[in-house]
Amino acid sequence: MRAVKQFDRKSEQQLWIEWKQDHNSEAKKALIEKHLPLVDYVVNRLAIGLPGNVSKDDLTSHGIMGLIDAVEKFDLSRNLQFETYASWRIRGSIIDGLRQGDWVPRSVREKAKKLEEAYQTLEQQYLRSVSDDEVSSYLQINKKELDQMLQEVAVTTLYSLEEPIKEEEAETRMALLMDESAKNPVSTIHDVYLKESLARAIERLTEKERIVVTLLYYEDLSLSEIAEVMSLTPSRISQLHSKAILRLRGALQRNKEQLMNEV
Repeated sequence: MRAVKQFDRKSEQQLWIEWKQDHNSEAKKALIEKHLPLVDYVVNRLAIGLPGNVSKDDLTSHGIMGLIDAVEKFDLSRNLQFETYASWRIRGSIIDGLRQGDWVPRSVREKAKKLEEAYQTLEQQYLRSVSDDEVSSYLQINKKELDQMLQEVAVTTLYSLEEPIKEEEAETRMALLMDESAKNPVSTIHDVYLKESLARAIERLTEKERIVVTLLYYEDLSLSEIAEVMSLTPSRISQLHSKAILRLRGALQRNKEQLMNEV
């Protein structure tokens, strides 16, 4: 512990140099301890809306593994802040842990798939954002049942835009829009096409859905904070978020299929 305290007094840049160049394990430990608050931050954001059986301690454990992975793999030569890179790695590690635990019931996954298919089919047909009534009619359910479905599938959409584009990379779909300075040296035309497709899909969201996406992913507000800003209930914000993500996923899937057909 005494050695770690000694490293705490050094600048972060010096710690990075000692870890990356000299492979000093104490410097690595100091970097991990210095950035532990990032794990708490990401866990608190992702925990919103998750089922009660998902333990925050489990999320934190997965997050710490992601932080360690980030410290080990971070490239100092890239024009990217470590906090940004580490946040992606922490989220990815938590999401991987949740998937392995198969915490979403099959019935909820099936409902999410039906909703996504409905938005994808209808918006491809009408070339615009479709209304709740149109989606309800397509699914042969009433508006109340649609709201209930959106509430149930909310947990499957909370991190959809945080998923990595490629398994071996840290960049996410949302990162393509959020961080112009984070250039990927191995970026391909597919990534450019994805960025343009996602931007067009966001433009076609309803005004309230765009506000929710902007406040959540750009302004870093939680769903409860967004509810206060928009003077709506948290459950309503959750529904708007679910609809926005389902629309975006449907649009991205359409464009992916179109791209594959053109190749």
